[in-house]
Amino acid sequence: MSSSNKMTPLGLRASIGLSGIFGLRLLGMFVILPVFAIYAESLPGGDDLTLVGIAIGAYGLTQAILQIPFGWWSDRIGRKPVVYGGLLVFAIGSFVAAAAPNIYIVILGRVLQGAGAISAAVIAMTADLTREDQRAKAMAMIGSTIGASFALSLIASPWLDRVIGVPGIFALTGLLALAGMIVMWRVIPDVPQAPPALGRALKDFWNVLTDPQLARLNWGIFALHAVLMALFIVVPFSLRDAGLPLSEHWKVYLPVMIGSFVLMLPPVMQAGNPVLLRRWFVIAVALLLAGHLALPWLASNILFLSLFLLLFFVPFNVLEALLPTLTTRLAPPQAKGTAIGLYSTIQFFGTFLGAAAGGFIYKYWGMAGVVVLDAVLLAIWLILALGMRVPPLANRA
Repeated sequence: MSSSNKMTPLGLRASIGLSGIFGLRLLGMFVILPVFAIYAESLPGGDDLTLVGIAIGAYGLTQAILQIPFGWWSDRIGRKPVVYGGLLVFAIGSFVAAAAPNIYIVILGRVLQGAGAISAAVIAMTADLTREDQRAKAMAMIGSTIGASFALSLIASPWLDRVIGVPGIFALTGLLALAGMIVMWRVIPDVPQAPPALGRALKDFWNVLTDPQLARLNWGIFALHAVLMALFIVVPFSLRDAGLPLSEHWKVYLPVMIGSFVLMLPPVMQAGNPVLLRRWFVIAVALLLAGHLALPWLASNILFLSLFLLLFFVPFNVLEALLPTLTTRLAPPQAKGTAIGLYSTIQFFGTFLGAAAGGFIYKYWGMAGVVVLDAVLLAIWLILALGMRVPPLANRA
């Protein structure tokens, strides 16, 4: 095992570049959320809230459907071709949505945006280019882009809407995707790969699908993102009801995101030690569950609600780093893309189903119903996490 605690220059360069590309894709999902429903009212067909919901959710749904095939293709033809193709499809979808004359063409554009499903290939490439004892730090960079993209979207989206409008926001995400292709070409090193034979690839997929340790992690990423989306059905209303106008919600989100990123660093820095990794993993899940059980008593006060959000996003960011680290460590080397493809598929299904179920439950049972939903998901995860095994690091020269 390397005695150095520093990332190699190659690993650092790859991690920063791939985090940027990953963040661009997430911005495509998050940045329209605060403004799209109001914009849709001006489009033919946009008065149908079901179609508006489909337009928002189509991205996550096509992401979920295509993550496994894209991950499998990245194992067979290489990571970079899959990322190039996905970014190009995403850009095309962005420009289609920008030029859409009605809600139906927006839905088509969102479907194409989601069809550029590169998350699995990006995470697998990160694993390929980093040492195993440093992989948690690389995954932390990528994981932190989720919270950062979410926060940036909440802050920047209303301002961008005033300056360039929602069509301009769509076009901007398309241009950023094209910029991501340049980053991939100029910054990210090539990953040498020998594609597995088809029979071996199918066997690897079955092994990944039925591995009990990977199944624990897949439940975890499903629960984590279902809880996130269900929670953010509740939080904006709670902040407003506590006296903070919608236009000022960023005053809570921004310091919470900065604070959570700083506080996540110590656990992630210790993730090279398998014993400490498992300990922090279980603590993070337990903190998520404890915070949710306390939420009904915290929601009426802005300060307490801010502390809850900090308590949520610190373990959230830690788990966003540790889950893909463990997945790539447990997956067969020749099937990392496939394993992360399954992981990403389940993640996006969690996003889609968490938002749908959270909205339905909040409509009929209020915050208490959403808290019960999240607590059940997290309690099951905590039980599974207690039985998790963390493999030792592979020996590296």
